[in-house]
Amino acid sequence: MSHPHPELQAAPPLPEGGLRVVALGGLGEIGRNMTVFEHVGKLLVVDCGVLFPEETQPGVDVILPDFTSLRDRLDDIVAVVLTHGHEDHIGGVPYLLRERSDIPVVGSKLTLAFLEAKLKEHGIRPRTVRVREGDRRGFGPFDCEFVAVNHSIPDSLAVAIRTGAGMVLHTGDFKMDQFPLDDRITDLRAFARLGEEGVDLFLTDSTNAEVPGFTTSERELNPAIEQVMRTAPRRVIVSSFASHVHRIQQVLDAAHQHGRKVAFVGRSMVRNMGIARDLGYLKVPSGLVVSTKELEKLPDHKITLVCTGSQGEPMAALSRMANRDHVIRIGEGDTVLLASSLIPGNENAIYRVINGLTRWGAHVVHKGNAKVHVSGHASAGELVYCYNIVKPRNVMPVHGEWRHLRANADLAIRTGVDPERVVIAEDGVVVDLVDGRASITGKVPAGNVYVDGMEVGGATEASLKDRVTLAQEGVVTVVAIVDADTGALAETPDFLARGFVHDDTTFEPVIPVIEKTLATAAQEGVGDAHQLEQLIARAVANWAFRTHRRRPLIIPIIIDA
Repeated sequence: MSHPHPELQAAPPLPEGGLRVVALGGLGEIGRNMTVFEHVGKLLVVDCGVLFPEETQPGVDVILPDFTSLRDRLDDIVAVVLTHGHEDHIGGVPYLLRERSDIPVVGSKLTLAFLEAKLKEHGIRPRTVRVREGDRRGFGPFDCEFVAVNHSIPDSLAVAIRTGAGMVLHTGDFKMDQFPLDDRITDLRAFARLGEEGVDLFLTDSTNAEVPGFTTSERELNPAIEQVMRTAPRRVIVSSFASHVHRIQQVLDAAHQHGRKVAFVGRSMVRNMGIARDLGYLKVPSGLVVSTKELEKLPDHKITLVCTGSQGEPMAALSRMANRDHVIRIGEGDTVLLASSLIPGNENAIYRVINGLTRWGAHVVHKGNAKVHVSGHASAGELVYCYNIVKPRNVMPVHGEWRHLRANADLAIRTGVDPERVVIAEDGVVVDLVDGRASITGKVPAGNVYVDGMEVGGATEASLKDRVTLAQEGVVTVVAIVDADTGALAETPDFLARGFVHDDTTFEPVIPVIEKTLATAAQEGVGDAHQLEQLIARAVANWAFRTHRRRPLIIPIIIDA
């Protein structure tokens, strides 16, 4: 099994007729999926998503893949193929199109509809190419065939990419629900047919590779959802991803069955469900969905609200309800149904919301206490089926953290794939398929690009470190008035502290430290204000750590007297 090594160099030129595969996101993390394929001088991009920040990244809205390695080659991109409409696969497209707006964007009907609504907010009109399963389209030297796969959003596709170097089959995100709500199953007949033709490189979804057995069918949630609608004494508030059309369909059907009306809450939820309904993916019984205004006239036991915020996102509707910062006031007798998963890393935020809602008297039904969520990803049993059907020559697990990629690689080897031909890569690692063999040959830059308000890439690892310091350690500003001639303090320094435990006398012991620092600097002939500020900052920082075991951010300001 080949692993990337930290000492990897920049990749050499691609051998003639070879195929290069570089993931710029989605490997070693769940999110910002983006894979770049290169063949005879042209590039094909599959997916371009965003990653949601963790608690160690304060103030960051989303994290993008690093486009550095594409900047000089934007004109070589023949298309961006989108496998499905989730944020972690389409959220980065507006930022890529800012770099070159006429790249053709390829996807299914629902995926493109979600993307176009998103791009409208960015003021971009894309060049789109609509495809569906069974279609085969050429983009430069890449011949793409699209295959139906089942996932937690309708209209998902896998893509088979035929090139002079061989065929790649990229599953996208998928599972093998045998009784899907829209009767559109993962097309294993197509997988088998492609396997017969010969799949040289198989990129497979690793998210659930550690989970034994098979992923439960979406329909099995029906009893739990139905029970909530039947027994809840007052309002039912359901929170879900704004793109989870199948889950919301089940909520609508159960509400309708029990004589409840439904209102959508939250901008993305209203927008996406409107699109899904217009395109016929969401079947809404007439008169079921009402506006939030009309709800006010209904008795509580006739009300269902569908809102965003199932991941505990601070700005989403559910978190704001938990914090009493929303027009909808949660009260005794309300039932809240969290119809979603715990994304790794978000557990704390979600439990905070559950506790907040419970405190106001709500009964919270979630994955931990009821069967209200099934995953959108194939478990180990399904992945093994795929390996046995496709019989790939080389395998590269995608979409997952290290533990998921490793588990998926092990499954491939257990089905008989040569361990030498199973490649575990990280973001930025270059994998070349040459003469039918896949191997790691180098790496390209693939850092985190932070979107912070309107700034893209403005926030850096260093500035985030400062933010964490500010949050945990506080900040101390030292204003020192220094006599220009002697280099000594002209008067007592001022200390302005925020988030640092202090009273009026806290900083008295540090004044002699500053005086000593300035005296030493004067002896050594250091008179430059910037250098003096650095010296004072270091002295005060050392003092703060010695006496208070704290490392506040020190901002020194020197004024010449």
